[in-house]
Amino acid sequence: MKLFGTDGIRGRANEFPITPEVALRVGQAVAQVLRADGNRRNRVVVGKDTRISGYMLETALTAGLVSSGMDVYLPGPLPTPAIAHLTKSMGCAAGIMLTASHNPFEDNGLKIFGPDGFKLNDQLEGLVERYILGEEGDAPAVPPARIGKAHRIDDARGRYIEYAKHTADNIPLHGLKIVVDCGHGAAWFIAPLIFRELGAEVIKTGCTPDGININDGCGALHPEHAGQLVRAHGADLGISFDGDADRVIFTDATGTAVSGDRILALSALALKEQGKLRGNTVAVTVMSNLGLHEAMRKNGIKVITTPVGDRHVIEALRQNNHSFGGENSGHLIFADHATTGDGILSALQILGMMKRRNAGLAELANCMTEFPQKLINLPVASKPPIDTLPGLSQTIAEADATFGDAGRQLIRYSGTENKIRILVEHRDADTVEDWTGRFIRIVQQELGAA
Repeated sequence: MKLFGTDGIRGRANEFPITPEVALRVGQAVAQVLRADGNRRNRVVVGKDTRISGYMLETALTAGLVSSGMDVYLPGPLPTPAIAHLTKSMGCAAGIMLTASHNPFEDNGLKIFGPDGFKLNDQLEGLVERYILGEEGDAPAVPPARIGKAHRIDDARGRYIEYAKHTADNIPLHGLKIVVDCGHGAAWFIAPLIFRELGAEVIKTGCTPDGININDGCGALHPEHAGQLVRAHGADLGISFDGDADRVIFTDATGTAVSGDRILALSALALKEQGKLRGNTVAVTVMSNLGLHEAMRKNGIKVITTPVGDRHVIEALRQNNHSFGGENSGHLIFADHATTGDGILSALQILGMMKRRNAGLAELANCMTEFPQKLINLPVASKPPIDTLPGLSQTIAEADATFGDAGRQLIRYSGTENKIRILVEHRDADTVEDWTGRFIRIVQQELGAA
C-alpha cells in the first residue's frame, strides 16, 4: 500500500503523509469505512502519545471525523493499548492512536483499531487508504444537523488503570523495588501509578515529557538507562516502555537487559505450567532467535512463525485460538486479556510470574540458550524487490546452502523507514561475523547508501 506500512501510517511530522491535510482525510475515510447504521456507534476514540505534533494531528483528525458525522472522544496522552481497550469497552466504531512508537519526536503516525479493539486487517486498511487518496470518491457532506461533536474523557485513565490491574488479578507487589522508565512517552503518568497502587516501591524515570524528548536516550530503545538505575538503587528489575507503551523491555537485578525472546520463552513456559497456553503453542515472528525455537521444542511447545509486526502475531493467535505470542522487540500478546501488544499489562504478567515462583527475572530467563546473532540496519535510497538484486540474491542462496539447520539469514526492508535490515544467526559466532560482513558489502554495492 502507498500509505500503510507494518504498523499503520508513519512518517516525518508536517511532511506527507503526516500532515494536517492527510489527517483530516483519514478522519473522513475512517468515517466512511467504519460508520455503523444509526447513530449509536458512530463514536471514535482518538488518543496520542506525547509528541508535540500530536496536537496538530489530533485537531485535524477530529475535524475530519466530526465533519463526517462522527462523535470524537479525546482522552489525551494514553498508551496505544488503552485506546484499543477504550474503543471496545465504549462501543465505538473505531479507535485511532497518534504515535510513531519508538521513533524520535520528529516522526508521528496513525494506528487504527476497529470496533473489536483489533488493528484493521489488510483489506480494511486498503479501503481506508483508497478513501484517503480519493480513489473511492468523496462522500457527500453531511447536513449541519448531523455534524458530530468532540468530547474530553475525564475518566479514561482510571478506566484503563483498573482494567490493567484486573488482568493481573490485582497481584500484590509488596517487597519489590522496580525502576520504571516511561521514555517520556504515553505511559509517563499511569505506569508508575499502577505499580505503586499494587504495592511496589517505584523509582520512576522518563516521566517528564516536553513534546520533544520522547525516546531520547531512554525507554525501550535504551534499557541501559533503567539498568543503571537498577544497580544504583538495588532494585529487583527495570521496566522500560517505548513511546506508546505497547512494547516493554526488562532489565534484571544486575541491570542487564533481558532479550525479548527470553521473555517470550519464560512466559510460554509459565503459561503452560498454569494450563493457560492453549494448544501448547506460541506465535512469534521471523525475527525470533533459533534458540527460542529449540527451547520450545524441548518443552513440547509448538512455535508458529509469522511476518514481522505484532498484528500478524495477533492474527495467527485469533485464527488458531491460541493464547500467547509476541515479538522479540518487546511486543507481548496475552490474548486472553488484550487485543494488541500492551507493555504495562505484560509487565504485570511478568511480575506475577516472578511472585508465584519466588524467583528473580534472571533465574526465570535462564530457560534458553540464544544463538549468536547480529542485526544491522543500513539506510537505503530506494527499496527495489530483493529478488531483483542479483548479487544479494546469490549471496542469500549461498548462505542458506552453507548454514543448513545450524543458522539462518533474514534480509528485509523496514516497513516504516528507508532501511534494509540484515539479520544473521548461527551456532558459531565467527560464522555470524563473516556472513554479516558479506551481506553488508553486497548491499552497499547494489543499493549504495541513502
